[in-house]
Amino acid sequence: MVLRKIAAIYSIIIGIAMLGMWLFLITSNQVPEINTEPIRISYHLIGEFLTAILLLIGGFGLFRNRGWGFHVFLVSMGMLLYTVIVSAGFYGQKNDMIMVGMFTLFQILTVLFIGLSFFKYTLFK
Repeated sequence: MVLRKIAAIYSIIIGIAMLGMWLFLITSNQVPEINTEPIRISYHLIGEFLTAILLLIGGFGLFRNRGWGFHVFLVSMGMLLYTVIVSAGFYGQKNDMIMVGMFTLFQILTVLFIGLSFFKYTLFK
């Protein structure tokens, strides 16, 4: 029960942070790819926003112990794992090691929650 709530809170916080970060970056004109690579960045942003929304839905479903919440949570964790790996690579290319460290921490936490959900399924009920 405690693990389920911690996982749900992680999912909700990361979902909110992703939405907030992207909205800030877009509204402050810090995404130059909108002008230089509009098709690629549009698909990328759809993936990022979809991940964030599913993190929120899965987190709230898990927190409220809804039957579907665990399944949405797992899908969103898989999506999150992909995005934090790609993000670490993006910032690594820019030599921003603080961001690489942050995304590496998120990779570890996400893999931990995915692993625990498979091996400790009953803890999420």
